[in-house]
Amino acid sequence: MYYYVMKSNDIRRNLATEQYLMNEIKFDEPLLLFYIEGPCIIVGRNQNTLEEINKKYVDEHGIVVTRRLSGGGAVYQDLGNLCFSFVVDSDSEEFGDFKSFVQPIVDALHDMGAKSVEVSGRNDILVDGKKFSGNAMYTKGGKTFSHGTLMLDVDLSVIPKALDVPEDKIKSKGIKSVSSRVTNLKPYLSPKYQDLTTPEFRDRLLKELFHVDDLDQIKDKEYHLTDDDQKGIDKIFDDYYNNWDWVYGNSPEFTVKKRQHFTNGTIDARLQVDDGKVSNVKFFGDYFGPQDSTEVADKLKGVRFERKDFEDALKDVDLNQYFTGISRDDFFDMLF
Repeated sequence: MYYYVMKSNDIRRNLATEQYLMNEIKFDEPLLLFYIEGPCIIVGRNQNTLEEINKKYVDEHGIVVTRRLSGGGAVYQDLGNLCFSFVVDSDSEEFGDFKSFVQPIVDALHDMGAKSVEVSGRNDILVDGKKFSGNAMYTKGGKTFSHGTLMLDVDLSVIPKALDVPEDKIKSKGIKSVSSRVTNLKPYLSPKYQDLTTPEFRDRLLKELFHVDDLDQIKDKEYHLTDDDQKGIDKIFDDYYNNWDWVYGNSPEFTVKKRQHFTNGTIDARLQVDDGKVSNVKFFGDYFGPQDSTEVADKLKGVRFERKDFEDALKDVDLNQYFTGISRDDFFDMLF
């Protein structure tokens, strides 16, 4: 088995590296990847991104949002999480057989004192009955990767804030995430491992997986990126993981209903969104205005479903002429 430890803490670059190594590099043995990233949310391939995240909270706290190639639900990660990925030939493992992929990780964690760790359900790893790892799989061109999370010391207080979206606000054809009782792994490790940083935990796992006492013993198994590799990764980063069309525009069509009562009337907005852009808008309510609000609706058609894009589209419009007594900020706050 070969391994590569990613130097970046950007989930978008790390996923681009994983995709590149899977598609472009031929290995005569399985490849193990480890990566750690700053605060981010990764949605599954078939999900509606806006349905999974609290967009306002995410934007205010600088949380990176991207979409992965594999299916499954949305996950939050920060520097207290370690990701792993096994890249193998497709014919060497049955697609969906997560247990065979993650068993070496489970065995290593048992050796580190977390004796109650077990694979459960379709794609989770539990400790003491609580989830600390979710896994997903993707196959293409004769290769498969199975990647997963290991929540060592994640800030759990962020998860319900960043991933909390009121169910009655958005309705789509996307695959919904399923909430789980989650925990950090750290308290379940042997005392001598409980003070490990995430990079130290990663290195300890590497030693356990390769059955060595020092990483110098497996230097010949470590992969090093070339300049050509880096160019290929940069292209995937731009084409996919840092691309609005991939992250948001690739969402299944969905409808949005926003309703709010103001002192000067109630606005009930209904929006149809396809590929992340507004295809139809209708405003209902008992608000007042000398101008017909369908003119505002027409200006929003084809606009990306982002607050800044809406504000730009209506920057020259006097909204008081359509929704008298309701401020611009209140109008956009209602929609987003």
